Amino acid sequence: MASVTIAQTQKYFGQTHIIKGVSVDIADGEFCVLVGPSGCGKSTLLRMIAGLEEISGGQISIGGKVVNDMPPKERDIAMVFQNYALYPHMTVRDNMAFSLMLAKKDRATIEERVGKAADILGLRPLLERYPRQLSGGQRQRVAMGRAIVRDPQVFLFDEPLSNLDAKLRVAMRTEIKELHQRLKTTSIYVTHDQIEAMTMADKIVVMRDGIVEQIGTPLELYDNPANQFVAGFIGSPAMNFLPGTVRSGHVELEGGAVLPMPARARGAEGQKVVYGTRPEHIEIASGNDGVATEVIVVEPTGADTQVFTKIAGVEVTSVFRERHDFKPGASIRLKPDAGRAHLFDAASGQRLMA
Repeated sequence: MASVTIAQTQKYFGQTHIIKGVSVDIADGEFCVLVGPSGCGKSTLLRMIAGLEEISGGQISIGGKVVNDMPPKERDIAMVFQNYALYPHMTVRDNMAFSLMLAKKDRATIEERVGKAADILGLRPLLERYPRQLSGGQRQRVAMGRAIVRDPQVFLFDEPLSNLDAKLRVAMRTEIKELHQRLKTTSIYVTHDQIEAMTMADKIVVMRDGIVEQIGTPLELYDNPANQFVAGFIGSPAMNFLPGTVRSGHVELEGGAVLPMPARARGAEGQKVVYGTRPEHIEIASGNDGVATEVIVVEPTGADTQVFTKIAGVEVTSVFRERHDFKPGASIRLKPDAGRAHLFDAASGQRLMA
C-alpha cells in the first residue's frame, strides 16, 4: 500500500489545457473519489496516475516515489476499466492469472492468488467459464479479481459501474466498498455519479473544467459546500437555488417574497445573492409563515413524497417523509430551514459565510 501525491499537475492536449494545476494528497489506505461532470478532466487525471497519459507539468508520486517518467508496469498499480477489458478467448481463471503469468510467477503462487481473489469475490464456481457466459456484474467482478491478484500498491477505478443497470450498480457499489474495507489498499475511483461518490468515498475531490473546486469528506461537502457548483453537484435531489437581494438582514426574492437570512451567512445590503436550500430541508409552513408556492407535480416514492413547486418563477423541489396528496395548481406555503440554508454570491458563486 502507498500514499499518492498529486502536486500542481498540468495536462495539455496540443494547445488545449485539460488539467490546470491540480493538487491532491491521498493517504495510505484511503478511498478517494474523483467526481465531476463529463469533460472535467477526472479520467485524464486517473490515466496520468496510471502512466497511460504523459504529465505536461507538476509531479505525481506513489509511495513517496516520483513516477512522472516511470512506465505503467513499474508503478505497481492495477486499473479496473469501465468496459471490463477481459480477453474473450480466455477463461475467468486465465483472465485473472494473465498478469501473473506475464510476470513469470510460479504455478503455485498463481493458483494461490487466483483462488484467494476468487473466494473474496465469489467467483470460484465461474473460473472455467468464458466472459461471454457471464453477466455484466460477473464480468466486472472478474476485472476486479484480475486487479486484486496483482496485490498492487494502488487500485485505480475508471467509472467501473457505468455499464451496469441501476439495481446491480447499487449492489456492486457495496461490494467495492466492502472489498476496500477488507484489503485496505489505497484506491482512486472516478465517477460522474455523485451518489456513488457520497456512499463510497473517504475523501471526495470535486472537479470542474480541469480544476479542483473542493476536497473533503462526503458530509463536509454536503454540509459546507465551498461554492454554488459544489452545492448543486453534491446531494440528490439537487439543492434549490433562488436568486435574490440582501435587504435589511433578509433575502428578498425576485418575486418579492422574503426569506430569513441563513444562520451561517452574511451579505452586504443590496448584494445580489443566490439562496440555496436542500429539498429535504424544507417544511410545510402553517398560517402566514413561509413563502406561498404553486404545486406543479407530486411524486410519491413510497418512503418519501417529492413535491415540485414554483417560487418567484423558479422550480423548487421539496422532499417530505410524510405522504401528501396536493393537487397541481394548489397553493401551499413552504419554509426553508434557515439553520441549514446557504447563501452564495450571485456573481462569483462563492458561498457567503458569517
